[in-house]
Amino acid sequence: MSEIGFTPNEMMTIAASRALKGDDVCFVGIGAPSAACNVARLTHAPDITLIYESGTIGTAPDVLPLSIGDGELCDTAVTTVSVPEMFRYWLQGGRISIGFLGAAQLDKFGNINTTVIGDYAHPRTRLPGGGGAPEIATSSKEIYITMVQTKRGMVDKIDFYTSFGHGDGGDHRQRLGIDTKGPTLLITDLAIWKPDPDTKEFTVVSLHPGVPPDKVQETCGWTVKFADTLEQTPAPTELELKTLRDLKARTDAAHKGEAAGAKRGSRDG
Repeated sequence: MSEIGFTPNEMMTIAASRALKGDDVCFVGIGAPSAACNVARLTHAPDITLIYESGTIGTAPDVLPLSIGDGELCDTAVTTVSVPEMFRYWLQGGRISIGFLGAAQLDKFGNINTTVIGDYAHPRTRLPGGGGAPEIATSSKEIYITMVQTKRGMVDKIDFYTSFGHGDGGDHRQRLGIDTKGPTLLITDLAIWKPDPDTKEFTVVSLHPGVPPDKVQETCGWTVKFADTLEQTPAPTELELKTLRDLKARTDAAHKGEAAGAKRGSRDG
């Protein structure tokens, strides 16, 4: 934990949560995006509509889900629809304002790889895959991305195009007939980035408290561009930190309880 009372991951999650509004309809990825979206719901955006890939609409989980199939999502949703309806009617029908995604690999134009590291036929690491993320990336009105900065994760060229961002930059999306905005925001544990209006290359617009520009460059695999006027991300408030920490504490307790219950069931059987 830092001297000012919060960790880089907490700053990332809270900064990401602030980007969401109460009238957003958000397609939520598991992991850091889910934490950010639920902190927003529990603080400044109580009316936000959270949608998960399994078909849960208007879900309000008390704990963070382990996966899109976590029963907590269905139990707390306003309604649950079939996966085909979720994608065809809600997502491809243009009803999602924000798609919130994570990435294993990301390039400077917001293209995401969650498929393989290395050659596809002989990968060094096989990743979980895209799931619904490729469709989310093209059909949501805009995309927010959150990830921890590393040179291994933020690379000059991704090994596989799982979810299309801005392609080679510029008007590449439009030339392919994709009429949504694509990635408009990247929030890492060090900074906030936005795409250049013309080139679409991610540019650092705000540094988190205590983060020098050279640390951003040291943890990024491409030559970083910084805005002419760099802002400083406001530190988390007491309410934001308490909300996030309470959410994670409930999640840890619930998941440990599930694990303990599974072990007891195994012994009893």
